[in-house]
Amino acid sequence: MRLGKKNNVSVETEKNEQIMANIPTPNSNMNDVNRIAVGTKLIGDMASGNDIRIDGEFEGRLYCAGRVVVGEKAVLKGDFFCANIDFSGTMTGGNIYARETLSLKAGCTIEGDLFFQRFQVELDSRFTGSCKVLKEGEFDKLSSSVAALLK
Repeated sequence: MRLGKKNNVSVETEKNEQIMANIPTPNSNMNDVNRIAVGTKLIGDMASGNDIRIDGEFEGRLYCAGRVVVGEKAVLKGDFFCANIDFSGTMTGGNIYARETLSLKAGCTIEGDLFFQRFQVELDSRFTGSCKVLKEGEFDKLSSSVAALLK
């Protein structure tokens, strides 16, 4: 590799500085994702201002100000409040409240009630329960007790 000089700064150094300027700093909180991995079982209440990915087991109440992604091997039971949720796993009882979009992915199984503003369903999704489209402000009222966990 050949380095050139430009105003006493190498071209390679300038390229590295440009690359580093585009990497978020740890304090920026961009793309922070909480994970519940396969083989992990969490029981209780959980609240997060960041996105969450669940591939293990969760039982309880969950509030997420961002997106929740539920993997194919995940098993859930309880009430889930989030801005958006992509659901590929299994839910054995409870409710899902999505401020915006609830997406049921192919192969998922849900036993529980669903509340959302937008609903997306792929073929081969299984669902037993009722559905309700939320009105403006209704999500905030329903989630207020769980959202208080963030304070």
